[in-house]
Amino acid sequence: MEGQGDAITKHEQLLQHIERLKVGSKISVRKLAKEMLVSEGTAYRAVKEAENLGIVITKERIGTVRVEKKPRNISEQLTFGDVVDIVEGHVLGGASGLSKHLHKYVIGAMKVDAMIRYIDADSLLIVGNRDDVHSLALEQGAGVLVTGGFGTSREVKALADELDLPIISSRHDTFTVASMINRAIFDRLIKKKIMLVEDIVESKTRLNTLKISSTVGELRQISEDTGEQRFPVTDEWNRVIGIIGRREVEDLTEGQSIEKAMVRSPVTAALHTSLASAAQIMMWEGVDFLPIVDRNRKLVGSLTRKEVLQSLRDVRNTPQLGETFDHLIWNGFADERDEEGRLFFHGFITPQMATDLGTISEGILSTIMTLSAFKAAKDITGNDYVVDNMSTYFIRPVQIEHAIVVMPRLLEISRRTCKLEIEISYLDTLVAKAVLMLQSIDHG
Repeated sequence: MEGQGDAITKHEQLLQHIERLKVGSKISVRKLAKEMLVSEGTAYRAVKEAENLGIVITKERIGTVRVEKKPRNISEQLTFGDVVDIVEGHVLGGASGLSKHLHKYVIGAMKVDAMIRYIDADSLLIVGNRDDVHSLALEQGAGVLVTGGFGTSREVKALADELDLPIISSRHDTFTVASMINRAIFDRLIKKKIMLVEDIVESKTRLNTLKISSTVGELRQISEDTGEQRFPVTDEWNRVIGIIGRREVEDLTEGQSIEKAMVRSPVTAALHTSLASAAQIMMWEGVDFLPIVDRNRKLVGSLTRKEVLQSLRDVRNTPQLGETFDHLIWNGFADERDEEGRLFFHGFITPQMATDLGTISEGILSTIMTLSAFKAAKDITGNDYVVDNMSTYFIRPVQIEHAIVVMPRLLEISRRTCKLEIEISYLDTLVAKAVLMLQSIDHG
């Protein structure tokens, strides 16, 4: 049985071996285990980690393949392989072109001479059982998605293989597959908007760390050299075991060890943690420094509260791409101010907000009250907030197409918290109410 230190070393060796493979190489767990003299379980874990890192992909009928890692969030474009997964399809031909990106799709519900004007290279034609159109699209450099579960001719399959352009079959109808692809595109747009920790720590090329044997003098020196105040403490395998800052060693002499002063088992985050979550972690834990670790708790970077908040502000200044459920719910609401200048909101209950009984969903009501609280609190302080706790009261049912008014009222405010009462009314009749305690993510 491998020891922990050996297992970690083997895991890293396997990842390095996979990274050195030529792009396009097929990877077999069994072969990898045999070549690297490890168990198949160890090889499998390394392949899955490589998949998470984006340097290999696994596709049905193709297997696991080494690919070029692309920077996250560079493009929201789908590949033909993505389309296969989205529409629950299978590949009839041209499988070697599945990694190609498509820039648009065309629904082939028109005559051939009209269709030809819309089909160009790297597009996707969505069409039914029309072999002549299938070959026409391929000749124009487009992939083909055949709907209704139909196939295509042997000649078309051979042409797809020759041109490295996928021809895909899906059991769904044209309207359904178009809707599924549209949804996937919008999901990607939304994900592109959401920044992760990896988006701002990947650019850090040097990690300043200390060891448990480091002295106070070494801490002060590295602080003066870098201008930083807090540092991760790592063991011999680069795993994070603590953090230490200048504040913790104020009363210690230069030659003393940092061991007794460091904070052990510190709060950490992963590369795939969203920046908003990182901000919440720092706020709830009352920390302003966050080591970033991998699955083995090895240090890969660090973040300060200042870096997180600045990045979140930068995100808010970029155009909104795609719409989350919160955006869709809030789209029908407008803000106004009363005679005293206080912000309030009004809007309509749309059919999409209703339950099967025709009344508005309690979850939607809660979301409306939460969003209005965030906007009112930001209007008062200029800060962004997260919910610490919330008490809700549903007093009367609301019907679809009712016009409602949402009235926030400030109860208490401090540097870190904001307490508000939110009332929703219809025709001056109270229908729902909430009391929310919000925590600012802009203050420690």
